[in-house]
Amino acid sequence: MRLQYENTRMVGKLVVIVIGMFVFGYALVPFYRAICEMTGINVLALAEQKISGKSTQLPANTQIDRTRSITVEFDANARGPWHFKPAQSTLQVHPGELATVMYEFQNMQNRTMSAQAIPSYAPMQAAAYFNKLECFCFSQYTLAPGEKKQWPVAFVIDPKLSKDVSTITLSYTFFEVGGKTPAAPTGSVARPAGEGSAV
Repeated sequence: MRLQYENTRMVGKLVVIVIGMFVFGYALVPFYRAICEMTGINVLALAEQKISGKSTQLPANTQIDRTRSITVEFDANARGPWHFKPAQSTLQVHPGELATVMYEFQNMQNRTMSAQAIPSYAPMQAAAYFNKLECFCFSQYTLAPGEKKQWPVAFVIDPKLSKDVSTITLSYTFFEVGGKTPAAPTGSVARPAGEGSAV
């Protein structure tokens, strides 16, 4: 009889704990809001704030300078047997706006090659304000014979760039790493020194 009483009492305690946890979970949201309002910290989701209002549009990124546009020209130079070009030659961007352009690559040799790109800017002063978030120039790449690839350049132009600059040229030079000499053609015969080549 005593054991049954203890079991009933234990179940009662567990039920009270479960109900308390449930109530505490629901009470957290208003409690959290009250703390945010008192401290002035606004970390609630913007979408949740807009539900009660008329507007559901997200505010514009205030870091984008929409009062001016900059023309970015893309240039590609290959040192060696590569097909290398941007997917588009120019792009209009606002300072502070994230933009992406794709570059196309193809190894035109009959052998595997590794290469890397080095960027340059015109005018030179733009280099300090041209922030690349993603770029194929960060790494070396290896392409099999005839292999084609596309890689992106994601960038933001710092709004602090001088207003005198309206055009930036981003130029890449793509070159083979190690400067290997192409393999000799198949079936060629080595000639002794001093012998001329047959014409």
